[in-house]
Amino acid sequence: MMGPLRGSRAVEHWLAWRYLATRQREGFVSVIAIFSLVGVTLGVATLIVVLSVMGGFREMLVSRVIGMNGHVVISAKQGMLKSDADLLAKLRQVPGVKEVRLNLERQALATAGGQTRGVTLRGVRVEDLASRDIVARNVVTGELGSFGTKRGVVIGEKLRQNLNTRPGDAITLVTHGLNESGTIAPRYNDYAVLGSFQTKRYEFDSSLVFVPLEMLQDDLEYDRRTLSSIDLELADESRAPRIAAELRTQLGRDDLKIADWLSLNARFVGALQVERVMMFIILTLIVLVAAMNVVASFTMLVRTKRGSIAILRTMGAAPATIVRAYFLAAAAVGVVGTTLGTVLGLTICGAMPAIGRFLSSITSPGSGSAEVEFITGMPVRVSVVEVGTIVAVAIALSLIAAAYPAWRSARVEPVEGLRHE
Repeated sequence: MMGPLRGSRAVEHWLAWRYLATRQREGFVSVIAIFSLVGVTLGVATLIVVLSVMGGFREMLVSRVIGMNGHVVISAKQGMLKSDADLLAKLRQVPGVKEVRLNLERQALATAGGQTRGVTLRGVRVEDLASRDIVARNVVTGELGSFGTKRGVVIGEKLRQNLNTRPGDAITLVTHGLNESGTIAPRYNDYAVLGSFQTKRYEFDSSLVFVPLEMLQDDLEYDRRTLSSIDLELADESRAPRIAAELRTQLGRDDLKIADWLSLNARFVGALQVERVMMFIILTLIVLVAAMNVVASFTMLVRTKRGSIAILRTMGAAPATIVRAYFLAAAAVGVVGTTLGTVLGLTICGAMPAIGRFLSSITSPGSGSAEVEFITGMPVRVSVVEVGTIVAVAIALSLIAAAYPAWRSARVEPVEGLRHE
């Protein structure tokens, strides 16, 4: 018996299982171990679900911010931007640039249906509007096919509702300019409403009006080269700061302001990132508390098993065998809990759309509000890197927690252990 106890891994695994099994005398210890297992499971699952939902919201918010603008925005430092064929050709040749979009923006008043609202006019080319997925894929009424061929505009759905209009109705856009005497005078231009879009972001849906670029330039008495900005859409949005820096060097124009979407939305993106990191730290404390329960339960188990440890030692079991057995038993709680928590978290993430619809039916039954749908839609983005980090942290905490009771088991002297039997 002495030989197998010294060298057999099977003996260590058998001992670890016996330590985990419920016995009448150590039943309370086993209950603590079960609660520790449940704590690790819930902690890991909570981390995965919360970070995945936060990642989904972040991705959706960022896509709506940069989807209506661009990853890199080029404008004039003073006044209006003067574009030319050479500048546009250089921008199209930049590696990683998918689309080059021209914009002309102006503040205005929109009047229709007896209502008046402040709006932002954005003059765009037909192909630029068609390639802007956030608009093209979210048309609510009307259609975009007539844009550019008719004297018409495409407006946000919330604005359309506020102005009480439908596709085909007339809308008057009031801007201002200088008359011959040099005084400011209003300008009235009539258009037809061609359609409406809904991005589920209030500032776009309630105030944005797309106008064909050349029509707006004519109405404002600008030449064809006059723009407010040029937006660049990139294949990889994370490269925006690097490409913006390269453009500043390549173009070598001091009259241009070149900014990337991260710098333009630094506070917004920074707040999301800080919230994400803090949530990870706070929720990791749940796993840490469960790991401390593992330490407590298996330290108590070592105390109650002193006699058994002493008998094993007198039968020839090496201290390392006892240590590995206790380490395996304690670590098993953390590893199994982490595995169950990962499965549970990913399952909840997969069911999150159904959960969102259920919450929506309870909190706001029959509501079609886009803002409510945005919250209860529960966007989820499961990141392999995040899940891997959570699993690694949880297992690391579990192994660290298992080390102490295993170390304590090696310090039990056979004489002292047998004295209490």
